[in-house]
Amino acid sequence: MTARSVPTDRDVDVVVVGGGPAGSCAALVAARAGLSVVLLERGPFPGSKNMYGGVVYPRILDELIPEWWNDVPIQRWVTRRSTMLLTETQALTVDFRAGAWGAPPYNGATAYRPDFDNWLACHAQAAGAQLITSTTATGLLRDSAGTVIGVRTDRPDGDLTAHVVIACDGVNSFLAKEAGLYEHTDAKHFTLGVKETLALPKHVIDERFGVRGREGVDIEIIGATGGVNGGGFLYTNLDTIAIGVVLKLSKLGAQQQRPEQIIATLKQHPAIAPLVQDGELKEYSAHIIPEAGLTMMPKMTTDGMLVAGDAAALCLAAGIWLEGVNFAMASGMYAGQAAVEAVQANDTSAVGLAGYQRRLSDTFVLKDHRKLRRAPALVLSDRVQHLYPGMVANVVERMFRVDNPNPKPGVRRIFNQERKRAGVRRRDLLRDGWTGFRSFG
Repeated sequence: MTARSVPTDRDVDVVVVGGGPAGSCAALVAARAGLSVVLLERGPFPGSKNMYGGVVYPRILDELIPEWWNDVPIQRWVTRRSTMLLTETQALTVDFRAGAWGAPPYNGATAYRPDFDNWLACHAQAAGAQLITSTTATGLLRDSAGTVIGVRTDRPDGDLTAHVVIACDGVNSFLAKEAGLYEHTDAKHFTLGVKETLALPKHVIDERFGVRGREGVDIEIIGATGGVNGGGFLYTNLDTIAIGVVLKLSKLGAQQQRPEQIIATLKQHPAIAPLVQDGELKEYSAHIIPEAGLTMMPKMTTDGMLVAGDAAALCLAAGIWLEGVNFAMASGMYAGQAAVEAVQANDTSAVGLAGYQRRLSDTFVLKDHRKLRRAPALVLSDRVQHLYPGMVANVVERMFRVDNPNPKPGVRRIFNQERKRAGVRRRDLLRDGWTGFRSFG
């Protein structure tokens, strides 16, 4: 594509669609650079329509909002991180604590999306962005050459022209689809995240999870979803806990159990029930998640338009790492920087906006996705979901079981016996081990 001069007859320099973390970071960067920016949000306020499990990894904010931890509205700082394997009667947990994670610059935090997203949007407003709420972008505006020059909205006379449109309109982005950027919409690429928020007194949460003050816990679970491939989670807030499941859409649709039934079964598990006992249901929410990583990412740049956040499928679901908000914030920041470059250079074609893809490629955003490109398929595979949890739990149980007067069997013997009992072929185990090593090693 060839460079084009930027026309002067536009309402604003940049329209950002979506007031989530990606949109607010994009608006903040562009406005701080002196561009005229409008941030459109379909809800009554940023965060009102958004849902996620509950953990934010805010390291990227160091560059945007120095010492952000002084006023960010978090619930707890995550100082304990656990990964749990479940069978119907067993639980194996790898539990890690780090006191340093409870002090600046922190590692992760639990937060409510309405609080966190609204806080980010306020920073964008303080930088000069205009926030317009209760407004949906219903389509794209184009010129005679097909270049995106703005958006249509559901307001009367609501067309809004801009030099650059940044689509942060969430998973399965309608704007990215209309622009012809989104090709991978098969259900196998998506999961459904479903969450219950349960109220408990703070002192009860502290006692049950072994934390104090603003310390918090993040537990990720495999084997929690019955016959549906997916995973579970349990997070602590100040006076609530979030428990939920992430379910592969294609598997969920192929059976009869509803998501709330799967959560109910998880809450009854012997390892989980004591943690959630007497919790009062305060909220039930659900959200579609782009789970397949690189496999499903759209083209992120076209003439006059960039795509960021969930709209760009920038969600890392790799078992050990389950991250989304940090990728959204980073992609929004880089989209804002690319828009500033393009407008200042008087070239908002795909060529002029190419700095966005370069930034994504040169940083953790795409480097992590490339390194872990095989991980989502491995983590959601039938063996990892339905065979390995039981096999591993049985191996550990037999290692710890005192079975006198019988002599103790060797670990290798136990492992081989349980592998065969689980129906795991040696070659499949080696193949999955190699995939895991290439991804996580």
